[in-house]
Amino acid sequence: MSFSAVLHSEWIKVKSLRGTAGSLIAVLLVTLGTTALAFATIGQAEADDPGAEPLYDAFYALNFGQIAAISFGVTAMSSEYLNGALRISLAAVPRRGPFYAAKIAVLGGLALATGLVTAFASFLLGQSFMGPYAIGLDHPGAVRACVGAGIYLALLALFAAGLTTVLRSGVAVLCTLVPFVLIVPFVIGDVAGSVAEFLPDRAGQQILHAHPAGHLGPWTGLAVCAAWSAATLLAGWWALRRRDA
Repeated sequence: MSFSAVLHSEWIKVKSLRGTAGSLIAVLLVTLGTTALAFATIGQAEADDPGAEPLYDAFYALNFGQIAAISFGVTAMSSEYLNGALRISLAAVPRRGPFYAAKIAVLGGLALATGLVTAFASFLLGQSFMGPYAIGLDHPGAVRACVGAGIYLALLALFAAGLTTVLRSGVAVLCTLVPFVLIVPFVIGDVAGSVAEFLPDRAGQQILHAHPAGHLGPWTGLAVCAAWSAATLLAGWWALRRRDA
């Protein structure tokens, strides 16, 4: 099969599997829903606080949207390990390199497109509730933060997909990554200080700050997050090559 044909087959898988398509849509819906709820109720409550950071606060709902992004990466890859689906996929595409590359390309492309739409829509929706405290896309760093947020969501989806290929279990990956993203950085941050800056979520979210603090800048932080994703994808490729279907 040509690579374009493999890409097409992976696209068909994504849009035909309810769990995969649903988790992708959830990235947008969860983020926008949380944004509307949070900003409509308490959006202006602390906006005039001297320690407030309006740009970073605009992406508060990304803390929930990133869980949906992880779920998308997990479900898109774990579907291959249910009911012997991987054997069928490799029977159709015996060369594992093109198969894995096409799956990651489709997954990453969809996650990036959804992430960018989600980031811009969430930013604009949240600011519509802020009244005199609203900032626009002309605010310093706003466009960079929106673009970076979309890339960040895509990187988390790829990180989850690579880890799922290694562990071959969607449940195991979700049980590992969700606490890792929500809890571990704060625990390690209290104990180890600057070490937490280099964890994938903390590093990736540096792009959301107008003036990031710490050792990492906005793009270097996103690069660290990309390195984590690349490492799990390479580990997944090694596992796919070395193990039987």
